[in-house]
Amino acid sequence: MLHISKRRWLTGAAAIAVGALVLTACASQRDEGGGTEAPSDVDTTFVFGASGDPASLDPAFASDGETFRVARQMFEGLVGTVPGTADPAPLLASSWEQPDDTTYVFTLEEGVTFHDGTDFNAEAVCFNFDRQNAFTGVAASQSMAYYWGVIMRGFGDESIYDSCTADSDYQATITLKQPFAGFIPALSLPSFSIQSPTALEEYGADDIGGTEEAPVQSEYGQEHPTGTGPFVFDSISPGEQTILTANPDYWGEQGVVEEIIFRVIGDTTARRQALEAGSIDGYDLVAPADLTSLEDAGFSLVNRAPFNVLYLGMNQAAPGLSDIKVRQAIAHAIDKDALIAQILPEGTEAATQFMPDTVIGWNDGVTEYDYDPDAAKALLAEAGYTDANPLTITFNYPVNISRPYMPNPEQIFTNLASQLEAVGIVLNPVTNEWVEYLDLIQGGADHGIHLLGWTGDYNDPDNFVGTFFGLPTNEWGFDNTELFDALSAARGLATEEEQTAAYEAVNEQIMEFLPGVPLAHPVPTLAFDSRVTFYPASPVQDEVYNMVELSE
Repeated sequence: MLHISKRRWLTGAAAIAVGALVLTACASQRDEGGGTEAPSDVDTTFVFGASGDPASLDPAFASDGETFRVARQMFEGLVGTVPGTADPAPLLASSWEQPDDTTYVFTLEEGVTFHDGTDFNAEAVCFNFDRQNAFTGVAASQSMAYYWGVIMRGFGDESIYDSCTADSDYQATITLKQPFAGFIPALSLPSFSIQSPTALEEYGADDIGGTEEAPVQSEYGQEHPTGTGPFVFDSISPGEQTILTANPDYWGEQGVVEEIIFRVIGDTTARRQALEAGSIDGYDLVAPADLTSLEDAGFSLVNRAPFNVLYLGMNQAAPGLSDIKVRQAIAHAIDKDALIAQILPEGTEAATQFMPDTVIGWNDGVTEYDYDPDAAKALLAEAGYTDANPLTITFNYPVNISRPYMPNPEQIFTNLASQLEAVGIVLNPVTNEWVEYLDLIQGGADHGIHLLGWTGDYNDPDNFVGTFFGLPTNEWGFDNTELFDALSAARGLATEEEQTAAYEAVNEQIMEFLPGVPLAHPVPTLAFDSRVTFYPASPVQDEVYNMVELSE
């Protein structure tokens, strides 16, 4: 049986160890396990410069970092993370037992209420799990309930989710149809947050309209998110800002922040200027070129460990990309070292596979595709593409957005495009704003090569390669039963030793098949005004702002 005290506060020593920002004696109060109250002359509004709007206010339909950032303030799941790590820790579940490979018995926190006053209990837990498993139509599409589909391997009868039973008010048992070694860590995802059943029903949370390529959020998902977290939804002005306020009935320590404003500033330079002007307190994804000037000006910089991967995806449903020689040619055409040196932050490392080396199963002997323009040209010729008949492909990339794995997509595109064009590939660039971009890549087949990446949500290889390649998806456009079966078998193994060997083999299998080109593991950096004296930096962005501390 696992039992760890709930994570809502981080000791000063732990904070320093993970690179969180601790600049005053406030850390000693954290050692005592208590919260802090702001002096009367401190502005308790925390303004964070976001790179985009949340795609949905319903975390069941969350799959990107900006949506997660907002969701983590309002919602909580059964499982959280140990501060400063990607490892699981109790949250709404105070503890759990696993009597066999497919059964999990959760003991729940008592006295917790949702923002609308509804009691949190075992029935609410089961309502949420049953709700997601019952999604159909647009709600069950890859552009909406992405994480349930990937982690639970589908919906309804196709899912590995079997049942949830409320054994008592504060004990719930969840049963899977087959073993899944990463189930507990996966529950730390905001997508598995527990929401108020009353609000979900009252505001038609499952009434999703539109199409898979262009879904329309429900009334709940646009205006009425209702969780148990330390902050309550106030308002959203798309393209401008989202406002949350402190939850007066929060079951944990509330902290000093009474209002959060997520101000949308899509351009990296504009975010830096807003910090310099004092209109925001901090922002994520600092441009590499801005680091020195911000530090010299007295702003505080916090690095996250690069628990991520940036990749060039290749949609095999697009003309030409189903040919392995074409995919190998693209890989040989790319100079990762030049991309890193010219575009990406200092400390970034080249990626050889689709996970960082801190995840079990990383393989130091995978097939690699060294930068070799001549080999790229030869492979294109073997595939039937010459100067007279060049390979022409669409290159999709997002604009007005920064991600931890992709701080400057426009510059990354320009760098890679010049390398690909140098070997004779003709590119058709297509750009989209971030939310539309995700819908395009995940919701349909009308895209070619594309920039995307991943910040790991928890420390399990299935969260990387299983999420990418465990099932047929619109992003990659292939059906590789051998790979799917290998990933399915690996995710159900019980011991780390077994998983390590299995995932090392899977990583080699992936790099031989080459569905895309893993490019780099960039170092994400946040910047803050000096009045922010504590910020709980997390490698998986599990940063809840009741832990932020502010001075004058």
